[in-house]
Amino acid sequence: MIIIPLSEGTFSIDNTKVFVPFDEQRDQLTDRPAGSILVEVQPFCIVTDTDIIVIDTGLGFCNPDGTLQIHQNLLDNGINPMDVTKVLLSHLHKDHAGGLAREDKILGKSFLSFPNAQYYVNKDELAYAFEKGRPSYRPEELVLLKASDKITLLNEQGIIDEYIHYAVTGAHCPFHMLFKIVRNGHIIFFGGDVAPQLQQMKNRFIAKYDYDGKRCMELRQQWWMEGQEKGWSFLFYHDIRTPVFTSTKEDTNKP
Repeated sequence: MIIIPLSEGTFSIDNTKVFVPFDEQRDQLTDRPAGSILVEVQPFCIVTDTDIIVIDTGLGFCNPDGTLQIHQNLLDNGINPMDVTKVLLSHLHKDHAGGLAREDKILGKSFLSFPNAQYYVNKDELAYAFEKGRPSYRPEELVLLKASDKITLLNEQGIIDEYIHYAVTGAHCPFHMLFKIVRNGHIIFFGGDVAPQLQQMKNRFIAKYDYDGKRCMELRQQWWMEGQEKGWSFLFYHDIRTPVFTSTKEDTNKP
């Protein structure tokens, strides 16, 4: 399997939940509103012998020429976005699902960003996104997905095509999901926003922004230990410095 990080860069965000591009060489966080934090955003593409998979779809921002950023990142890696066969969604917060659809301003219509792919999302997460609404979710952008025949609604746990394992973790948000792609003895693990950065796997802490911070902490510890034993390749959505980390037993005490 081939793992391709699709980094969208670093952003500052405050309690308005607005993601503002941030250049660490030029910008100063102190110039942003009090309480602003830095967030890195990074979907992934996994190429297997049968599929081209996108895991979460980023913010949905476009380049100056109007090209969807996640499309450009795929093209830069030699992948036609029309060739993507599966889109796996850990949850529908706007920084993970903003690239689900794109607007064609000439036609005045919106289209799914990966029209030839099947989209996989937890059924309760989709319902919750419409119930909860802004600022964390953008229900108006999910209407197209909900109405599409390209959506597969997932239950609490199961297997897609005999090699993509999924399960509800909760913790970050009530119906957050994990994915494990298992092929030829190799396991690629995506814990979404329950396990967003390498450093967080090694530190015991409870984040205020999580739905159940204590559960997040416990799951990170559990996954980290299991990953050491089984040699998982961890994907970190909010860590563009270490997007992929393949574990070994020797790494147990290393961040």
